[in-house]
Amino acid sequence: MNSRYCLGIDTSNYKTSVAITDEHDDIIFEKSEFLEVEHGALGLRQSIAFFKHVNVLPSFIEEALSKVNINDIRCISVSNAPRRVKGSYMPVFMAGYNAAKILSSSLAVPLYTFSHQEGHVAAVLKFFDTGLSDEKAIFFHLSGGTTEALLAANDGVHYGLEIVGGTKDISVGKLLDRAGAALGYDFPAGKYIDQLALKSGYNSSKHLTTIKVDDGWFNLSGTEYQVLNAIETYGTEVAAELMERVSILLFDVSKYLANKFDTQKIYMAGGVASSKFFRAKIRELTHENSSLTINFGSPELSGDNAVGIALLGGKASNESIFNNTI
Repeated sequence: MNSRYCLGIDTSNYKTSVAITDEHDDIIFEKSEFLEVEHGALGLRQSIAFFKHVNVLPSFIEEALSKVNINDIRCISVSNAPRRVKGSYMPVFMAGYNAAKILSSSLAVPLYTFSHQEGHVAAVLKFFDTGLSDEKAIFFHLSGGTTEALLAANDGVHYGLEIVGGTKDISVGKLLDRAGAALGYDFPAGKYIDQLALKSGYNSSKHLTTIKVDDGWFNLSGTEYQVLNAIETYGTEVAAELMERVSILLFDVSKYLANKFDTQKIYMAGGVASSKFFRAKIRELTHENSSLTINFGSPELSGDNAVGIALLGGKASNESIFNNTI
């Protein structure tokens, strides 16, 4: 019997991603690349990001289709919104959605739509080879544009993702990117802060105050102000302390929400969750201070990717009844 595949597409504000998974949830093909950002810029306008996606998607899709027999593709799936709530919209996702519609029509196979956030959850769960059980779980979506704590529950193919905490202003990813840009690195610059922190290690210097948490919520603009001021005097020395402060913040929020919602299942998703410093420090904190387990997915699938979207499409195609509306 021939394999049956699902092709997934995700076009976020910073990455173009295409993936193919099979009926066993194995990854047959995966390609994700950051959109090019000019030196010194702190991101991309939606219109420019959309244009860049449109230019690179055909080659990504062509490469993906070369890996399988197209007659064995059973469905196309795509992210068409940031979140599965009414009114959630970003133009960049239309680049992927339009390409998915053409593929679905050309191949005469079903098209399934999911939110970008649902794709992140599915990609993290893939690492543990498990679905979301009937029990509650907390997922952190940590990226350049988003820092949200989400209460998740099993909702069939989709996930009931309710925002229960996170930032009230800028995201963790944006904080790290702006710190990296201030040090002269190209956007996205968070990975360079991670590398600097790992190289230098944390020291006793205190340039940053503790980030306060209020019922699972916090502000990061004040920390950004402190970081940018400290960089002017101390340069790269600030990187390790910044990563230390944010690690403690994420641990504190995790512990608070776990107690509030009576769950010990905590997962970290999003590009920021691929940080080696965060992973090591948060695991150290959980080992020393709590019985709480904070789970990280694979680094490769923590950032924006289409694997989670493809996996959800494959699951949807197996459902006898599937509500595919946002």
